[in-house]
Amino acid sequence: MADWIDIAGESECPPGTSIERVAANAMVALANVDGQLYAIDGLCPHQGGPLGTGALCGKVLTCPWHGWQFDVTTGQHQYSANVRQQSYDVKVENGRVFVRKGSADLAVPRGELA
Repeated sequence: MADWIDIAGESECPPGTSIERVAANAMVALANVDGQLYAIDGLCPHQGGPLGTGALCGKVLTCPWHGWQFDVTTGQHQYSANVRQQSYDVKVENGRVFVRKGSADLAVPRGELA
C-alpha cells in the first residue's frame, strides 16, 4: 500500500466514532479523535476481531470481541509494550479520507500477551 487509497467520506466517521474499511486488501480501523482522523490495522492480533466496529473512548479503541485496547494515535496496545498495530498516514481531500502505510512506521510483529 504505497499510494494513497480512498477509503471513506469524511462525514462517515464523525468525532468520537470509528469505522471499518478495506484498503488494498487490508482491513483498516478509521477513528476520529476530536476531529483528527487516525487509521490502524483493523484486525485485532488476539483473534482477528474487527477493531473498527469497537468502542472508541478518547483515543482508545476497544476490540468488540475480547476487549483488547489500542491507542489509535500510535497503534500501541494499552497493556503490553510488545503489541502494536500497524498505523497508516491519513489525509483528507475534498471531503474524502485517504490512507497509506506510514513511511516511518516499521513492521512490528504481532505479539502475544502472557
